Amino acid sequence: MEHRISVMDMRMLWCMGGTTQLDRICNQNMRVRVGVAAIANKLREARVRWFGHVLRAKGDKICKIGFDLEVPEKGPKGRPKKR
Repeated sequence: MEHRISVMDMRMLWCMGGTTQLDRICNQNMRVRVGVAAIANKLREARVRWFGHVLRAKGDKICKIGFDLEVPEKGPKGRPKKR
């Protein structure tokens, strides 16, 4: 999923920069030229901030309940049994 987001991000940067990939400018230089950081890094930073927010939340908040929720294990492998 991260790769697909990065590809979409680079396509938008190419459009914003007014160049095409035929101009043979590498992605890092294109980011510097437009002045934008990688979107994957920004998403990681936001995830860490959200994790800290959830840890500080009180026990009755919905985000804390969802964080502490235990998910049951997967079912058996293969096709479901006939009834």
